[in-house]
Amino acid sequence: MIVVTGAAGFIGSCLVGLLNQQGYTDLVLVDDFTRPEKMQNLAGKIYVIKCQREEFPFWLDKNHSSIKWFFHLGARTDTRETRTSIFDSLNLNYSKTIWNACARYGIPLIYASSAATYGAGEQGYSDDHSIIPSLKPLNPYGKSKQDFDLWALQQAEKPPFWAGLKFFNVYGPNEYHKGRMASVVFHMFQQIKTKGKVQLFRSHVPDIADGEQKRDFIYVLDVIEVCLYLMQNQPRSGIFNLGSGRATSYYDLAAITFKALNKVPEISFIDTPIEIRKNYQYFTKAQMDKLRGAGYQLSFRTIEAGVDDYVNRFLAPSRYL
Repeated sequence: MIVVTGAAGFIGSCLVGLLNQQGYTDLVLVDDFTRPEKMQNLAGKIYVIKCQREEFPFWLDKNHSSIKWFFHLGARTDTRETRTSIFDSLNLNYSKTIWNACARYGIPLIYASSAATYGAGEQGYSDDHSIIPSLKPLNPYGKSKQDFDLWALQQAEKPPFWAGLKFFNVYGPNEYHKGRMASVVFHMFQQIKTKGKVQLFRSHVPDIADGEQKRDFIYVLDVIEVCLYLMQNQPRSGIFNLGSGRATSYYDLAAITFKALNKVPEISFIDTPIEIRKNYQYFTKAQMDKLRGAGYQLSFRTIEAGVDDYVNRFLAPSRYL
């Protein structure tokens, strides 16, 4: 069996869908299944067991011999959450429990890290292990991911294969439930649909123009294809960036979203909220040499192709993957 934590969430449910498409149906889904707004993500998915998050470690200890692979994608991802105790519990300590079980029972593991670990990018965006200790995340969420990456690298006992994936700005289907934490593309689509225009945050950095804040946006379909590749090939263990390797400005992203809807862009600017201003990332761009060196050769979708697919195949008709 294959375990997927965070299975009812955004990336997790898309991965379950791809696994089903590839003929994998012997799946164990783990999540907080008390949130009804997430359940539509699993409609039509095929699996054998659905296990509540807090009960799963006990289940795993009893059933580990039947587990062949582990995707640990469940996490608290709210970048505005300030209570470190929540991140310590869900992102750090729960992940340690999963890691230790996979090491003890010989189960290969992929887990979700984050580009939030890079902070303002003072050290660049290299996934070289030697650089990771010097990274300075800007918020408790990023710190929780950084803390686990550091802990994993220090462990003598490891799963037979493991990969930590630093997800950059992922967008795509099955994020309807995420509210304010949904992707920028999702929010731009909603603004255009309801108001006919898009509002972007102004820049509060003198040498960066309004709308020229840039991020590495990656389509969720590319993300899950990488996950499948690593499961099927197990090239080498380590922490890998998972972005497109390209940086796109928010202004250009808005224009691309308008184009996908065949609408003339109408873009204005508002001040970045005070509570997030000091922790705002103005630039991210993944260095992807390490994943390519591990043998992954498929091309990532361009931002134009990804947004067009997302808008017209999923958002406009309110479809799920």
